[in-house]
Amino acid sequence: MNIKKLKAFERGFNEFMASTYADIKEYEQRVQDIAEEVKKNGDQAVFAFTRRFDGAEITPDNFRVSDAEIEAAYESVDDDYIFAIQAAIDNIASFHAKQLRNSWMEPDDRGNILGQIFRPLERVGIYVPGGTAAYPSSVLMNAIPAQVAGVAEIAMVTPPDKDGKLNPYTLVAAAELGLEEIYKMGGAQAVFALAWGTESVKKVDLISGPGNIYVTLAKKKVYGDVNIDMLAGPSEILIIADSQADPAYLAADMMSQAEHDVLARSILVCESLELINRVEEELEKQVQEMSRRDIIIKSLEDHGALILVDDLREACQVANLVAPEHLELMVENPFQWLHRIKNAGAIFMGKYTPEPVGDYYAGPNHILPTGGTARFYSPVTVDTFIKATSLLFYSPQGLYDDGDDIIKLAMVEGLTAHANSVRVRKGKDR
Repeated sequence: MNIKKLKAFERGFNEFMASTYADIKEYEQRVQDIAEEVKKNGDQAVFAFTRRFDGAEITPDNFRVSDAEIEAAYESVDDDYIFAIQAAIDNIASFHAKQLRNSWMEPDDRGNILGQIFRPLERVGIYVPGGTAAYPSSVLMNAIPAQVAGVAEIAMVTPPDKDGKLNPYTLVAAAELGLEEIYKMGGAQAVFALAWGTESVKKVDLISGPGNIYVTLAKKKVYGDVNIDMLAGPSEILIIADSQADPAYLAADMMSQAEHDVLARSILVCESLELINRVEEELEKQVQEMSRRDIIIKSLEDHGALILVDDLREACQVANLVAPEHLELMVENPFQWLHRIKNAGAIFMGKYTPEPVGDYYAGPNHILPTGGTARFYSPVTVDTFIKATSLLFYSPQGLYDDGDDIIKLAMVEGLTAHANSVRVRKGKDR
């Protein structure tokens, strides 16, 4: 496997960091064409694109998932899966419940009242990747924070297989959360249907959930008509390892991200060249047992790197520059180094906390900022599904006391009508 070996902050490293995943220009016109068709023809456009991209015949009769399909899904999964999904639901709901905000109002001694009111969005759409793969975890990570926030209506979309069916594991996960509005559609056409509405789908206030480049560009296009969670790119992991780390663990964790997509980025940052060589050997050995080994190999060769640093301080500098979606601290005493990590979507601490713990089960959300956006963006949380409204109440005394300052500031900006709206009140008897 021809995975890059680089030294931090030298030319090869800088070129690796500057590389892009894909030229999106070639996709933008296709997404624009889909947008125009969905806006013009609604359901029929969605059905046509589903036939074209997914090979499935969807009609008004089978567009929305029926109770019978949910029942059939339960018959297709085993009890162990249901127990596991229920435990994951409990963990994720408990974690997100701690994020809830309380509305507040605070009076002062003049009778003025200021505050904020937090309210859930009324209707959201959640996008769950599907088709040939199953991502029930994405159902949980989208829907649970929305439910904790108090969202009244959740419409779920996911692409069908060529027979027009949805993965039973995905359907059971949705059913365990009580989701009842599920549509068989994916890709850009599903995003546009959610954002603008069709004959069958009522438009939403926000769209959440990861997808391919078409989904991402469609979300970018509808932002402003609706809100979105984020613009997600290919998955990525950066692992900081000291010389004591287990090479088998490191190789396994790099592959856990590489199997997502040939564009996924897996980076090991290590202070030991000997360990880097041993990790490379482990990758060669372990990849032979992986069902998605062709994807893993392509991903690691094109977008993977083994980076040598002088020490763990320099490793943290690399991590902050990359600002990865997932960051593993595979070092002794990981909490000792936590304060040095400034930019990461999620941080996994110690050798017994591999990234899949967060993907599926522990509680924190796995919908995370990618492509360096962890420098300024956050994971999906309950806040994603909540809006804040400011509250102001001024008493007569409050306006009289503060009015001259407000008038002065308005006049400096040349907004005489603003000043006048305060002045006319000050002129009245209090």
